[in-house]
Amino acid sequence: MRKPPNEAPSVVAEGKRGQVSNAEEALERGSQTRSSRAKSRGARDDSVPAPDDVARDERGPERTCILTRNAAPRDSLIRLALSPEGEILPDVRAKAPGRGAWIGVDRAALEDAVKKGKLKAALSRAFQTGDLRIPDDLAGRIETALRQAALDRLGLEARAGTLLTGAERIETACRKGEVRLLLHAADAGEDGNRKLDQAFRVGGGDGQGLVIPAERPTLSLALGRQNVVHIALIDRGAAARVRHALDRWRAFIGPDSGLSAASAGTPDASAMNVNEG
Repeated sequence: MRKPPNEAPSVVAEGKRGQVSNAEEALERGSQTRSSRAKSRGARDDSVPAPDDVARDERGPERTCILTRNAAPRDSLIRLALSPEGEILPDVRAKAPGRGAWIGVDRAALEDAVKKGKLKAALSRAFQTGDLRIPDDLAGRIETALRQAALDRLGLEARAGTLLTGAERIETACRKGEVRLLLHAADAGEDGNRKLDQAFRVGGGDGQGLVIPAERPTLSLALGRQNVVHIALIDRGAAARVRHALDRWRAFIGPDSGLSAASAGTPDASAMNVNEG
């Protein structure tokens, strides 16, 4: 079984990647400053959480959402970090050094918390300072970062050889029972989706493929291949990794905003003069 590479260049999707990269660079620049500041005032570092902020079970470490106070596995939550300029920035990969705050709500609930001042109050307690600024487009930045993380995950799996593209190849693999996860582009045709879903079930697949909120050009760019319309994960571990990234994205944007069952295809897309891949 081939393993995905540990690192790969990020994918630029629809011109929004620069905003995410700038945010990550801002967090990195302030890492040493924040560490020194935290030590001088005796603030608790995120790497040594208090008992009420973290718990461990068979699923791994948990964190507590600062808005709902509900605990959940950290991989299912979203980490927020404080930049050296005092701006709150998303850290969806949870790699920025220093202390962080975690949220486990969807976009609508987050925007409501921002509007009512609940998020700022919770962040002030978490970071032990009121000197912070929440950007007006924080929810949008989080959605963009989660979207990019999912696309990057697909790109890594493509380079690792753990997925297939091309309708004919996918149909054959589905009927042989080799497909672990089936995905369709948002603008894939209903007929193409239905045909592959049927093959997926014939091979023992569970239900039908997922329509993800990304169209062909975006998926093609993410995978480095031409005209990507359908994607089949053929490795169980790869399927779990991609499904996790998609689930985080869906949990934030809400079930009505994109990820859905394959019945949500584009009615006339299959009639286009294209070679669905």
